[in-house]
Parts: sequence; structure tokens; C-alpha cells
Amino acid sequence: MQITIYHNPGCGTSRNALAAIRAAGHEPRIVEYLKTPPTRDELKSLIARMNLTVRDLLRKKEPLFHELRLDERDVCEDEILDAMIEYPILINRPIVVTEHAVQLCRPSEKVKELLARAVSQP
Repeated sequence: MQITIYHNPGCGTSRNALAAIRAAGHEPRIVEYLKTPPTRDELKSLIARMNLTVRDLLRKKEPLFHELRLDERDVCEDEILDAMIEYPILINRPIVVTEHAVQLCRPSEKVKELLARAVSQP
């Protein structure tokens, strides 16, 4: 089974999700998205596959979120997407991708549910 994790090694939740994937016997493709950010189209695709809004994937605890005033009501999703592309630290993580699903694995235990679903798929 192919698994990709959009990973930030500085994030405990991301490290825990990666450890859980490995503990389940998989070696994922690791995308350190701070070094290699997704393209705008890739990010839009991930968001759509997770059935989230752009705001749902926005890391609101990041100081840059407030500095860029992304919390204001009149900020549209395209502006948020632009900010996430320019400053990938604003992307919430970890995002785990399997053949059949994509999920924001926050808390990290959600990766176990995702893997269980992936294994049960034909």
C-alpha cells in the first residue's frame, strides 16, 4: 500500500503519525512540506479529497495566522490558499494520503483509522 505523509519533523503530532504508520509495517513517502511545499493545485486537491474547506486546513495557532490577518471575516479562501502556498507553516498537519483516502491526522490517532480503512478496501 502506498502512503504519503505531508510531514513536519518539528511537530509532535506529525512525528507520532509517522511512527504509527511505521509501526503498522509501512514505510511512507515523506514530504517535508516546509522544504517542498505542495503546489496550489496539489493543495486544492488534498483539501477537496479530505472534504474540508481551505479554512479547515489553516493552522490557526501559528502566529503568522494573526500577523497576516487571516482571521478576519472578509478574507476569502483564495487569499488563504495563497498565504498557505507562500507560507506553508500555515498548513495544518500531518496530512496522510492512501490510494483511497486523504485525512488530516490530528490527533495523530486518526492515522490508525485511516490505515484500517485502507487495508479493508478492495
